[in-house]
Amino acid sequence: MTLSYDDLRALDARHVWHPFTQAGTAKPAILALGAKGATIFAADGREYLDMVSSWWVNLHGHANPAIAQAVADQAGRLEQVIFADFTHEPAARLAHRVCKRLPGDLNRVFYSDDGSTAVEVALKLAHQYWRNHGQHRNTYIAFEGGYHGDTAGAMSAGHSSGYFSAWKEMLFPVETVPFPATWDGDDQVEAKELAALDAIDLVFAANPDHVSALIIEPLIQGASGMRMCRPDFLRKLEAKVREHGSLLILDEVMTGFGRTGDIFACVKSDITPDLICLSKGLTGGFLPLSMTVARDGIFEAFLGQDLSRAFLHGHSYTANPLGCAAGLASIDLLEGPACQQRIKEIGAIHRQRLDGLKSLANVAHTRLTGTVAALDVIGGGKGYEATIGPRLKTAFLERGLLLRPLGNVLYLLPPYCITDAELHRAWDGVDEVLRQLAK
Repeated sequence: MTLSYDDLRALDARHVWHPFTQAGTAKPAILALGAKGATIFAADGREYLDMVSSWWVNLHGHANPAIAQAVADQAGRLEQVIFADFTHEPAARLAHRVCKRLPGDLNRVFYSDDGSTAVEVALKLAHQYWRNHGQHRNTYIAFEGGYHGDTAGAMSAGHSSGYFSAWKEMLFPVETVPFPATWDGDDQVEAKELAALDAIDLVFAANPDHVSALIIEPLIQGASGMRMCRPDFLRKLEAKVREHGSLLILDEVMTGFGRTGDIFACVKSDITPDLICLSKGLTGGFLPLSMTVARDGIFEAFLGQDLSRAFLHGHSYTANPLGCAAGLASIDLLEGPACQQRIKEIGAIHRQRLDGLKSLANVAHTRLTGTVAALDVIGGGKGYEATIGPRLKTAFLERGLLLRPLGNVLYLLPPYCITDAELHRAWDGVDEVLRQLAK
């Protein structure tokens, strides 16, 4: 049975509950029929340049033929198998490929489903690591504005992001410290970094031998407004955590797989966390999959002769073979010279176009890390309640640009396949809208 455009819209309106959406006021969802490269094709005949990589997951463009073929080939051999008693080639190979590119002895991969579950695994691993060593450490440190996902532990770590007030009674306490956000021309960055490090010292002093781990989105805080910090701060942060004898967790769910200009933010910053959370771009945007990668010493603390020391956690689709096959194909593309060159070229265009907007009265705090460019739009409030956000989103959709401002923060995070012409077209739209608003 073939359904009409109106029939499908009616079915969606009747049955589907969309994420991060107020259904009482939202416009009908755009019906996507297909996509190719950086373009999404809608049922009403319109085309949209996907400048947010479909929630930051799509690395190489929609319907990439190499990844699609890898998934199809794997589906004909093995689509799913319980991962508690079995393993399979794609899972073993993908774990090896990722660990080979991570620093130090980050060699042990625990698979799960998405970024939130990867963080949940990391928090639980950190807690049980100390428990297996006979220590009761139940304090975590996170950064103000940090966002780590929507499961209970991840929400607790991200409680200061402002998303989770409806569930505050469900969350466990997490100590928060200032995030030293910086931008082009910021002359206060060193003072902010020192204040953050001093605040961390105070938390450790108030909780001697009780801090399980510190968690941070390295280089870029995503959902709180693409707030960026320096690699030098991360190196000082790592030293601080080591000084206090705790664990360091990096949430690289968004920053991983080339987004910061290097394959991982920890590689770019020359640091080695104890645990790292990976998802989003892991499969090139094809299938849900995530990893929590631990150092060898973390893994060894769970070894024993009975289940009491084991990590009793898992998911039905852990290490799904289709997702792992997509991940292998995506890494092949990512490591190729064409993609590596394209990442550099995207960053260069971002830099050129950001610099061209600095003179506008309604633009502030331009910033760039790798392929992620961002700026603050002045006027219409700040944060997620900013009235300017929906106006910007509507203006961009009218121009065929899928851009989802984070409140008053406008950012571009395109797939690596985007052409120079497409990227300039997006920036031309940004320039036009911002200049109109400035009048």
